[in-house]
Amino acid sequence: MTTPIHGWVRRPLLSFLPPLLLCASLPAFAASEAELQQRIQKLKAELDAANTELKTVQAENKELTETNVKLTKADSPIQIGNLRVGGAIRANYTVGDYPSSSSGAASRAWEDDGNVSLDTFRVNLDYSNGPVTGKFEYRWYNGYNFLHTAWLGYNFDEDSQMQVGVNRVPFGPGAYGVSQSWLFDQHYYLGLSDDMDLGVKYSTQRGNWAWDVAYYYSDEGQYTGASRDSARYSYDVVNESGDGYEERNQFNLRGIYSFASKGEGVSTDLGFSVQMGQLESEGPQSDGDHYAASVHMINQWGNLKLASQLTRYEYDVDSDQPLGTDALVQYGAYDFPSTAAAEAWVPAVSLSYTYTTDRIDWLDYVVPYMEYSSIVKDEDGFNDSELFIIGVALARNGWYIYNDLAFSNGNEFVGGDAAFGDRLGANADNEWLTRYNINFGYYF
Repeated sequence: MTTPIHGWVRRPLLSFLPPLLLCASLPAFAASEAELQQRIQKLKAELDAANTELKTVQAENKELTETNVKLTKADSPIQIGNLRVGGAIRANYTVGDYPSSSSGAASRAWEDDGNVSLDTFRVNLDYSNGPVTGKFEYRWYNGYNFLHTAWLGYNFDEDSQMQVGVNRVPFGPGAYGVSQSWLFDQHYYLGLSDDMDLGVKYSTQRGNWAWDVAYYYSDEGQYTGASRDSARYSYDVVNESGDGYEERNQFNLRGIYSFASKGEGVSTDLGFSVQMGQLESEGPQSDGDHYAASVHMINQWGNLKLASQLTRYEYDVDSDQPLGTDALVQYGAYDFPSTAAAEAWVPAVSLSYTYTTDRIDWLDYVVPYMEYSSIVKDEDGFNDSELFIIGVALARNGWYIYNDLAFSNGNEFVGGDAAFGDRLGANADNEWLTRYNINFGYYF
């Protein structure tokens, strides 16, 4: 059978139809691709323009922020060339276990509703001229005044500095030990935190390690007050009788290692502190010496901070000293002499949380805290001295307000019924007393 010619023609034509249709669609496809490329180019141009605008806004915001910071730093104190002048004035409201007053004089007793008094007025000078820097602070209290800080320094680089003069002794996890409260922890009352002495200190950062090495010729000295040798800011061994001991030739070493963060806002600073020095005799007793060693740690989880410290200290003193025993040391500060145990352990812990109050116009942030510290003494006949504080600090611009509720069976500043001057030593009364304190401070 023969196939009709029209059938033969139909089959080849049908076989060519798909390529023909494809060729017919090529111009439309090419047009679509060209349009797509135009759209992509347009979008890229718009994206580039947006990125350029974003960078401009970021630069303007950065410049504005830096300007605001500079204005804040320059306008808060008085700026005179390279010297900034600032200061603070603080007042206290105190009520607690204190003797009531029947004579009409100011009383801190519960039944007398406590009293308000001037805490301190201070002047601060900060100097900066290239790598040369310096700080000076002097304080006035009711009836006495003293130097707090006076040093000149040199910044070798961003991470290394030397200070010469009356500066803070590097001992413990920070400037104020573990404490966040106005009353501090028991380390402060033994001269083992926020202690100012006369000497030279070198501080440097090497990788994860922060190092401080210091030599102190003596304590910060005696200033104006009623006592012979206790008108000073920080607690030192004082020569209140004239023939006691004086601090000389103290060496300090502190190292703090910062562990790498395992999460946002998580950090651990683990460190140690060591100090040793001489006690120069001004009387019939032989010279003495002292040492202290401490391990400390700060754990931070976001705004939550846990600070802990354990310290061992010993004073080798002669029983021929004016106190008549080798179990006690003569301390002094704030124009009041006191005594403390010559050998003891000092555990301390503090838990605090910093909360930024973005929704409260009249408040910047609050810091609630809870602290415990104790002086665990070697002497069998001595009672331990404990201090427990619950409080909260409020901050707003130049204002900083402490609210402390303190309980203690051995702190000179908590309660007035027990014998003053013995509470860090024998602590014979061993009585738990209470103090509620509000400290209003304006810093300028």
